[in-house]
Amino acid sequence: MPLKIPKSTLEQWQVLQAIVECGGYAQAAEALHRSQSSVSYMVAKLQEQLGVELLEIDGRRARLTRNGEALLNKARELLGDAFQLEQLAGSLAEGWEPQVSIAVDSLFPVELLVQVLRDFEPWASHTRVNLEETVLSGSEDALIEKRVDIAIVSRIPSGFLGDALMDIEFVAVAHPCHPLHTLGRELELDDLGRNLQIVVRDSGTLNPRDHGWLNSNQRWSVTSPHTRLEMICNGIGFGWLAEHKIKNQLEQGLLKPLPLRVGQRRKLSLSLVVANPELAGPGTCRLANLIRKVVVDGIQLRPLCE
Repeated sequence: MPLKIPKSTLEQWQVLQAIVECGGYAQAAEALHRSQSSVSYMVAKLQEQLGVELLEIDGRRARLTRNGEALLNKARELLGDAFQLEQLAGSLAEGWEPQVSIAVDSLFPVELLVQVLRDFEPWASHTRVNLEETVLSGSEDALIEKRVDIAIVSRIPSGFLGDALMDIEFVAVAHPCHPLHTLGRELELDDLGRNLQIVVRDSGTLNPRDHGWLNSNQRWSVTSPHTRLEMICNGIGFGWLAEHKIKNQLEQGLLKPLPLRVGQRRKLSLSLVVANPELAGPGTCRLANLIRKVVVDGIQLRPLCE
């Protein structure tokens, strides 16, 4: 099957656009640094190739015909795509990756994650971001299976190096009307074992773990941290939840810390791992540096409009 070649060129459409936007042939020629005769020839040739009148003269101005307006609107999209293609080529020539993949532990504050992505977006107009949100060992799996360039993990897997990012504080909580709160005394491990615990299932499969689970048959597991939070806020079971995730619920009285004699609070550290620091491209490096910076700066977010 013979290869089809377009009759018109992007250059011809760019000349037509210049005539319309500048108001005439002479003005377009000056803007494009061409002779007026070459501008006139290119548009005449374009109309001949298409068999459609594109321009009409109204006084001293060149105006689009109805057909010309419809065709130029489509051509503007093609011209925009062509410029983006050239910009992408420039980014790739500078080493920017076409895609950066990142796995983020669900414990990482969403406010900070959004801030990181907001700061990264202006730099990465030609780089796709693939974000994988994980639970427990899920980010470790993503590193081991080479699915991501960057990972925020709660445990650094063997064979990788990482930087400590932040500590996450957990607190044992239940709804204020939960039976554990009606005992009127400090709670022991046996008290918890006789009540339903809600946990989040590990999204990893290579080395799954049960961080924070009690040896109790009264245990329900869910895949979504948000679902667990909603269940506990509605009086279903208890659990250790990240304190920064439940600040509003504690203030609103939907959750109340359990009066455990020991073990009411726990701590877990998150680390930042660049999968292959020696081969990391500029996109990966910038995203990793933004994560470090945003964590250091804290959750003081800039307004969307200034």
